[in-house]
Amino acid sequence: MANCRPIVLSDDHVARVAAAEGPLHDPRWRMLEDADLDRLAQRLTQDRPRPIPVFAYGSLIWNPGFAVGARRRATAIGWHRSFSISLDHFRGTPERPGLMLALASGGSCEGLVLEIAEGSEAESLRAILRRELVAHELSANACWIEVETRRGREPALTFYADPVGTQRAELTVAEQARRLARAAGAAGSGAEYLLRTVRGLAEHGIHDDYIWTLQKLVAEEIEAGADGESGIAGPAGRPRA
Repeated sequence: MANCRPIVLSDDHVARVAAAEGPLHDPRWRMLEDADLDRLAQRLTQDRPRPIPVFAYGSLIWNPGFAVGARRRATAIGWHRSFSISLDHFRGTPERPGLMLALASGGSCEGLVLEIAEGSEAESLRAILRRELVAHELSANACWIEVETRRGREPALTFYADPVGTQRAELTVAEQARRLARAAGAAGSGAEYLLRTVRGLAEHGIHDDYIWTLQKLVAEEIEAGADGESGIAGPAGRPRA
């Protein structure tokens, strides 16, 4: 980590983002039931490697939510991180929309391969797919990509690589920072998600210039107090009008 820039975004910044109430999921979605998840898991993993490798590049790094048997550094070939999915639920509301991290075509992205612990496949796949895909409308957002590890090139299952069926937000990094600094919803704030992600990457010795630039800009947006807009508290902790 000697060449890694410092993490500027902090718990204090996150605490200054006002909470917001809103839906956890899009109310129009048809949620995936256990039988749907099992069929999807079968289709995705049939004739695929065991243990099942999952490429983590965001929240799965710091909160996998399934039984991990082993983990190793990996680089996704031909993909890069991008806060490109617009959220009016979960970590956003219609009044304070958020952004979700995805993979976009081009470049490279360093993360982790998390192997699903042998013997836990059925339970773990249900947990992963329920969390990541949520609903029938999002069920196409799982695919296998090529990653580079110490073993060489290998396939790994990942989520939201060039996402489909989602509301996209093509924003500059500065615009992403402005939105993430204000976003909040039923699952928490955009700033919290970004901070946990950058800390998770740093813990594993992974540096992504894009993420480090974004967290610095979000910290600056929060410190600026939103220029009179709602959603960010002033230095004394009082929300600005």
